[in-house]
Amino acid sequence: MADDVGLETQLCSEQFGSGEARGCRAAADGSLQWEVGGWRWWGLSRAFTVKPERRDAGEVGAPRAASPPLSGLQAVFLPQGFPDSVSPDYLPYQLWDSVQAFASSLSGSLATQAVLLGIGVGNAKATVSAATATWLVKDSTGMLGRIVFAWWKGSKLDCNAKQWRLFADILNDVAMFLEIMAPVYPICFTMTVSTSNLAKCIVSVAGGATRAALTVHQARRNNMADVSAKDSSQETLVNLAGLLVSLLMLPLVSGCPGFSLGCFFFLTALHIYANYRAVRSLVMETLNEGRLRLVLKHYLQRGEVLDPTAANRMEPLWTGFWPAPSLSLGVPLHRLVSSVFELQQLVEGHQEPYLLCWNQSRNQVQVVLNQKAGPKTVLRAATHGLMLGALQGDGPLPAELEELRNQVRAGPKKESWVIVKETHQVLDMLFPKFLKGLQDAGWKTEKHQLEVDEWRATWLLSPEKKVL
Repeated sequence: MADDVGLETQLCSEQFGSGEARGCRAAADGSLQWEVGGWRWWGLSRAFTVKPERRDAGEVGAPRAASPPLSGLQAVFLPQGFPDSVSPDYLPYQLWDSVQAFASSLSGSLATQAVLLGIGVGNAKATVSAATATWLVKDSTGMLGRIVFAWWKGSKLDCNAKQWRLFADILNDVAMFLEIMAPVYPICFTMTVSTSNLAKCIVSVAGGATRAALTVHQARRNNMADVSAKDSSQETLVNLAGLLVSLLMLPLVSGCPGFSLGCFFFLTALHIYANYRAVRSLVMETLNEGRLRLVLKHYLQRGEVLDPTAANRMEPLWTGFWPAPSLSLGVPLHRLVSSVFELQQLVEGHQEPYLLCWNQSRNQVQVVLNQKAGPKTVLRAATHGLMLGALQGDGPLPAELEELRNQVRAGPKKESWVIVKETHQVLDMLFPKFLKGLQDAGWKTEKHQLEVDEWRATWLLSPEKKVL
């Protein structure tokens, strides 16, 4: 009877990650009997026992339990603790990213074959010195381009990681197309392959930086290194598969330039489509300027805050190479004022640790940040600037803003600094509700991806100054 009771009483339980917990009971012979639980899909449909090990006198330790039956492929190619250790968009992104990497690998094989043909591989008249000179010019051009692009756009890659990721992959296709076309015009071969390598080096900078930004987004258990390493393993496997397929494909297309070009265009179309689907599947929970603009516009027009999934679905994925700056955060104070009167005029009405200057004719907002400005201050300043831009746009607005819009459209009766002062009062009522709506909808407001320069300033603030 005692044995029967022991079999029915659960002594302990365990679970792996978010999997189903399994219980443990005492068997009649004193061993532990573990339930299989949620692992039935592995083909283990009955409980198994673990008998106590014999230990030497004085040895302390618990009986060794059986290891959870993990999939070999999952352990090798997916982060530990998947799917709870990564963001919900990890799997769809990685699947489409693998498709694009496979297509890019095959396209790269065709491009490499064309470059080798162009430098004279297989041509008895080609010289080693000429091929070496071409290769050195190509590499040096790419190195310089890498440095210049990192200086020019490096600080913007975090803010618009999805857009620059898609841009990098499309530019990579353009680079490979130039390599394929290079042998067609031998007189321009060196210039063509140098331009192609310049584009590829830009791709390397943009792709590597945005991959790091996306890893930060996807890693949810302080496991950035694991997520990055497994991503590298997945890419290596896909490239290996692409290499094997290329070995079969290249002999078939080497003698037919038209067929080779057709295969390249098909693979390029697949590559761009897979990249679009991969980037579109990402759901970033932090606000950059584009997502904040969408969410704020929807809030002002309908009184509702878009959740991250809806906002990311609506976010444009193409980034302008030379975008017109409508909102500049963290600008130097000396750029906006040159006299005591201008400084007093700029400070008047600002009770928050930022100063905002609005150019109505260009619809351009420049924001000076105080030394004490935190993430929520930056978010409020950006909201303030975008709200001023909405005064010159279309669509319904709350009554207070609609009145200001009518004043702006009526003509330059009020100076910009007066409008800015009045919008502060509107924002005092609107922003706390908007901020709470963002948090309730699932946005992470304790950090942001807004593009902010490093300039900070101090000035005499009113006693009612608020620090967010």
